[in-house]
Amino acid sequence: MSKSSHNLDRGSDLNLPAFGLIEPERVLASDDLFAVVSDKFPISPGHTLIIPRRPRTRFQELNAAEKSRLLEWVEWTQERLQQSLSPAPEAFNLGVNDGKAAGQTMPQFHFYVIPRHTGDVADPRGGVRWVIPAKAKYW
Repeated sequence: MSKSSHNLDRGSDLNLPAFGLIEPERVLASDDLFAVVSDKFPISPGHTLIIPRRPRTRFQELNAAEKSRLLEWVEWTQERLQQSLSPAPEAFNLGVNDGKAAGQTMPQFHFYVIPRHTGDVADPRGGVRWVIPAKAKYW
């Protein structure tokens, strides 16, 4: 993503659908389609959310331009976290809870980027499979 396509100004509050007012210190970047913000309740240091500016509850509601831009913001966010966190993340959990049955608690689509490090949990194998513990451990 070119530097001209996003805004890194943290000078003002940002109001996003369902999330409401986002404090300036949490806004990492934005453009006409998305805002990239630090999670208010981070799982790990650097936990970041990519939130559309339009009210959209589910991934399928995003248009083609938004879906394409979302991937650009995911890449931008990973690169930024690799450069800004110390120690740099060794891996990431990337994803979305798409709908109430999938655990979505905010009625606004948001994609998460969660930095991970070796040893941050005892056994990370299975990752998101642990949302259904009986099916998580398949090895």
